[in-house]
Amino acid sequence: MEGRECVEKPIESQHNHDAENGSPPPGTSSVERLLSDDPGLPEPADMRRNDDYYPVPGEEKSPDGPSYGVPGREPKKIPDEKIRMQDLGPGAPAGGRSEACFEDGVRRVDYVLAYHVKKTGAAHRRAARGADGGLLRRLRRSMSLRGSRAALQPRDDPEVAAQQQQASYHDDDKRFSRTQFEEKLLEMGLQLERDEESNIPGIGFLKIHAPWNILCREAEFLKLKMPTKKVYEVNQGNNIVENIRLFIHKVTAPLHPKVDCSRPQSVKPLSHPFSREKQHLFDLSDPDSFFGSKTRSFIVYEVLKRTRITTRPRRAGITSLLGSGVYTAAYPVHDGDIEGVDIKTNDRKLLYEEWASYSVFYKYQPISLIRKYFGEKVGLYFAWLGVYTQMLIPAAIVGVIVFLYGCATVDDDIPSMEICDPRNNITMCPMCDSACSYWRLSSACGTARASHLFDNPATVFFSIFMALWAVLFMEHWKRRQMRLNYIWDLTGYEEEEEEHEDHFRADYELRIIKKKQRNEHKTPKNEKVKLTCTDRMPAYLTTLVMMAFMITVTFAIVFGVILYRITIKSLLHFSSYPAARSNIRATVKTTAAIINLIAIIIMDEIYAAIARWLTRLEVPKTDKSFEDRLIFKTFILKFVNAFTPIVYLAFFRGRLVGRPGSYLYVVGSYRMEECAHAGCLMELCIQLCITMLGKQLIQNNLFEIGIPKLKKLLRRRKTDMDAEQEAELNKRLLRHEKDHQLGPFGGLAPEYMEMIIQFGMVTLFVASFPLAPLFALLNNIIEIRLDAKKFVMGLRRPIAVRAKDIGIWYNLLRGLSKVAVIVNAFVISFTSDFIPRLVYQYMYSPDGSMHGFVNHTLSVFNTSDFQTGTAPLDPEILGYKVPLCRYKDYREPPGSSSSYEFTKEFWAILAARLAFVILFQNVVMLMSDFIDWLIPDIPKDISLQIHKEKILMVELFMKEEQSRWYSGGRDPRPEKADPSPLLKRSPLMPPPGRDPYAHTANC
Repeated sequence: MEGRECVEKPIESQHNHDAENGSPPPGTSSVERLLSDDPGLPEPADMRRNDDYYPVPGEEKSPDGPSYGVPGREPKKIPDEKIRMQDLGPGAPAGGRSEACFEDGVRRVDYVLAYHVKKTGAAHRRAARGADGGLLRRLRRSMSLRGSRAALQPRDDPEVAAQQQQASYHDDDKRFSRTQFEEKLLEMGLQLERDEESNIPGIGFLKIHAPWNILCREAEFLKLKMPTKKVYEVNQGNNIVENIRLFIHKVTAPLHPKVDCSRPQSVKPLSHPFSREKQHLFDLSDPDSFFGSKTRSFIVYEVLKRTRITTRPRRAGITSLLGSGVYTAAYPVHDGDIEGVDIKTNDRKLLYEEWASYSVFYKYQPISLIRKYFGEKVGLYFAWLGVYTQMLIPAAIVGVIVFLYGCATVDDDIPSMEICDPRNNITMCPMCDSACSYWRLSSACGTARASHLFDNPATVFFSIFMALWAVLFMEHWKRRQMRLNYIWDLTGYEEEEEEHEDHFRADYELRIIKKKQRNEHKTPKNEKVKLTCTDRMPAYLTTLVMMAFMITVTFAIVFGVILYRITIKSLLHFSSYPAARSNIRATVKTTAAIINLIAIIIMDEIYAAIARWLTRLEVPKTDKSFEDRLIFKTFILKFVNAFTPIVYLAFFRGRLVGRPGSYLYVVGSYRMEECAHAGCLMELCIQLCITMLGKQLIQNNLFEIGIPKLKKLLRRRKTDMDAEQEAELNKRLLRHEKDHQLGPFGGLAPEYMEMIIQFGMVTLFVASFPLAPLFALLNNIIEIRLDAKKFVMGLRRPIAVRAKDIGIWYNLLRGLSKVAVIVNAFVISFTSDFIPRLVYQYMYSPDGSMHGFVNHTLSVFNTSDFQTGTAPLDPEILGYKVPLCRYKDYREPPGSSSSYEFTKEFWAILAARLAFVILFQNVVMLMSDFIDWLIPDIPKDISLQIHKEKILMVELFMKEEQSRWYSGGRDPRPEKADPSPLLKRSPLMPPPGRDPYAHTANC
């Protein structure tokens, strides 16, 4: 039951009893002790629950670590405190905590492998016992006999018999692969226990426990930094900046989560890569909590990645076995339950109360506890998301101020007042051919006033502010990341990362083996075989072609929406309903933006699948290379998918139109659409608003909440259980069985990706939508708690992967912040009317004001110059025949020597636009680089503390060396030192004639 505790009892005496009497471990059920009905059959291969796999004889042992029972060998006598599971705080299994344990109730489950179990009759099942090599031979012989019997059993239908024989062959093959893999795990020193009588039908579990000596060995191999006994006080400093930081910390004390810290923040233990020879330096006062559950699962996972079996056609590791279905799932177990009356406090429950609850949305995140439970990689993601959300607060405030400034000055805007003034009586040319008629400029009054909310002088200031904001955000994150590296003892991690590079992926190893087989007679034996660019060339070409095709599909979708706008506009003009004719612009804009949003959401899922398929074709060498390539492809496709409609509205719509009498047509008779008189900025704002809100509400939040609940509902319908029956089943499930019911962890790439796209929405076109930071802030407040709840309650516990930074995501953010400067410069110059207004005010205005600006921007067209079939069908809709109409452009009037050609004002404004782009880009880039230079990447106090740690580490080792000299009988004082040390033998040297390295045999 779930309530079973990992009780405190000596492992040594228990296994001594098992070894002496030859009996199975306690807790074995009577069913598992049944013999087969056929006495001639060997023991079957599928071992049942409570089959404990012990380390193979001869395994390397730690001098101080526990030595679990090995048949035929007396366990080493060690102190009780090192072989008993004590209640040592979070992570320890004993002391009234609900933990996942072996059947002995002592050894905790560090990792779980799940697989499908094909139930057979009880007459052909028998528990396999023992840990010697004979067991494995019997297992192989059992599987071979079972396969031969399956082939001889008569069947009524030959086709059904062939299918069942094929299925039986695959089941035996998987079972044999599991046996071989588990044999390798035993040789690595791990302890295993099978559970095929679980509460989940058809699923078996292999529980894995790493004993102390294996933890020590792997920690030394992986160079894990562990806390030593040396504890030092972190200097807080007395400068002004530090005092301000302490003051802010006290003021914001109610916002900090109530997470108990066993050690004050001003005290930090000195950490050093673990070494078995120097165990006395490390803080082993609580040996059972020295390696926490996160570290234990990470160590076991590293062992699983290194373990290979060679009986299959290729060297298969855990990733290959998962991919081929030998195992269906692999995960570490959660600490315990989070809901219930009698549930003891654990890290998972604490995270749920102080992090994953919507009631604490206003509080900071417990980043250290997140890192302790989920590992550095997940901790860095949530730390980055917290910093990003914090930095959105000032951006949102400034954006709201800019928007309010537009609202306050809309009545004082002279151009919009001129548009709304009906006394001007300006007749505009038709917006489409035939169906559209002439219209009054005053009818665009609402659009002109709304455009001023986003197109005003404050927009330029806000664009510069957001460009500098992006630089400050990146600098702040670098400093925060460096501080976390220091707190989490990740300084100097690059060397370890290079030394312990990711293991080769299974697909890469398979390609290497196939290449070796093809070139067996051509390649020298000692030459290392690897995949070259020539081998990957077909995959690279496929990637280029598919990426270009997908981008073309995106362009085609955007073009289809353009045709939709043109068509629906013409149809609405033909409509006889007054309501439809009066709301043509709003209807077309809104529906087209919604269609774009639906297309973006659908294509995002398709592009994600295509990017993963293309990455697999390239066969990357390591998991890190696979992840980086996948992220890059997915980002390119999703970025193009999300921003192509916005780029079209910002830079292309209204500029490829032509002029009345000589319009540009596409796909036959479709005339390219033009912007309203107030410009395309309003339509750009609507598109950006709907896309941003839609992606956040539907794709990011609704899907993350709705899809897991839908899967849970379908799973309940499949099992024909109601809510009460499901609750009763959950009470019976053990910890590892409950975790199996949760969703698999799919990585952090989707979480980062949605935030990167949002960052692009906030920075790239912020000149057209100042409220984007506010919407992003509100979304992220919900997103943090939604992701937290998903990680704590909805997903299996991920592997605690070490990481020093956020990887390729930082480069993407930095690239977006650079591109944002250029994009906003072009938006201000070419999309808004900021530059034409400045040019008119300072070059063409008679009194230096904006009076007459609207008339200055309108050109004249003679209606008799319309092409045949393009003139309005009802030219007298305004009550009279229109001889001249106006359109927005800078062209010569009809009847002049260069009719309808661009005027000198057009070229002056174009020059001013380009000059503004160059000036804006260089000024903002210069200011950004200055800020980057002014703010150091490493905080000064952190650099001093790192230097102090190095000095303390040297002192610690010098003190240890000094104590070793004393223990060896050598007096280091100079006045009593031997005057001729080179002539006499050191007390540490062995006598002449003995092996000089004999004294190191037991190290």
